[in-house]
Amino acid sequence: MRPHPVALDLTRLVTRLRHASPTGIDRVELAYARHLLDRPGPRFGVVSTPLGPKVLDRAQMAGLVEAALASWTEEVAVGDDPVYRDLAGRLGLAVPPAGLGTAKPDGTRARRERQLRAWLAAFRAPGPERVPMNAIYLHASHLRLDKPARFDWLYDRPDIRPVFFVHDLIPIEYPEYGRPGEAERHRVRMETVARHAQAIVVNSADVGARFSAHLAGLGRRVPPITVGPLGIEAAFHRSPDDGASAAPPRPFFLVCGTIEPRKNLISLLGVWRELAARHGEATPRLVVVGRRGWESENVIDLLERCPAVRAHVVEASGLSTAGLVALMGHATALLMPSFTEGYGLPVLEAAASGLPVVASDIPVHREIAGDFAEFLHPLDGLGWMRVVEDLAAPGSGLRAAMTERLAGYRAPTWADHFTRVEPALAALAG
Repeated sequence: MRPHPVALDLTRLVTRLRHASPTGIDRVELAYARHLLDRPGPRFGVVSTPLGPKVLDRAQMAGLVEAALASWTEEVAVGDDPVYRDLAGRLGLAVPPAGLGTAKPDGTRARRERQLRAWLAAFRAPGPERVPMNAIYLHASHLRLDKPARFDWLYDRPDIRPVFFVHDLIPIEYPEYGRPGEAERHRVRMETVARHAQAIVVNSADVGARFSAHLAGLGRRVPPITVGPLGIEAAFHRSPDDGASAAPPRPFFLVCGTIEPRKNLISLLGVWRELAARHGEATPRLVVVGRRGWESENVIDLLERCPAVRAHVVEASGLSTAGLVALMGHATALLMPSFTEGYGLPVLEAAASGLPVVASDIPVHREIAGDFAEFLHPLDGLGWMRVVEDLAAPGSGLRAAMTERLAGYRAPTWADHFTRVEPALAALAG
């Protein structure tokens, strides 16, 4: 049987080439691109432009994937990651020697030039007539879905079978955590999906149930939904022979993700201010891995202006995958106090690395980490403080028990994800 033609929307990949590190959704689109390119069959990339969709061939699609890997610091050795080297020095860890990796992180100018070349190539490409008859169109991000006219071309190609990845409904269900107007924009995105999708992929059963309820509430048809847990990159997977890394001079905890209201970092920083009052110089460190996002002025005020927070909390933006893996090898635990999540990649990345996880008690965290995480209500400040003190104590029994829960844990891989998704695509292809 001949492989079915697939056209993957790569607009987000192009827009993200100017950034030094990818978000979780960036990783999803990249994983889909690499998966499709690794298999035989007609493969195309779609880039949404003001002039309409432009369609790249397989070679151009592969070039865009290479550009993304070069722009981001995914292939950088830990010694060549300046963010990690700075962090290691500040945390009292051994600073790895530089110059041992084959890849170096690009500067801002190189990334912008690469993005400009990608846009020029897209604008010169043919339109949707290049996509073969009866192809599957895959859209793995939410980008441009709030501009329904960008997808009107699908009305002109009823032979194409559109499949959309729905990552969450957070802006609709929790509008207080987003930018002004984001709730309405997300409703438009979900309406665009409802109009065109012949099948849906979600990252968790929780998101699938919320999306189904949303469409049902609007009286819309609910397309077939496939739950495909996101894959954890191979770099995070600890082998059975991995030993424990040397303990840092002072315990430190990690919190990962863009600094935005729903991540509840402000509560965690309040905990750290109280810890500083209790323990002084013996206060454990907190490393905040992620860029500053929107509506986060109060958090930034604490990070920049609160002496107790500044003394014990460190920000790290633009950290490479190798750098994050190395940090997880030395950290005491990952803290994930979010009010809401669509999935929670850092939870599974930490678990794959053998790092204990303390997570907010929300449905999706229970779904993906019920066997190993310690759960607390996101507003239980005293509970979070107690668990941090317990885990940081020498010979912590809680940490030993949480580490034991991770024995034999196997995080989902992208191969697992596509094992679930491919049958749905095959059924759609007929």
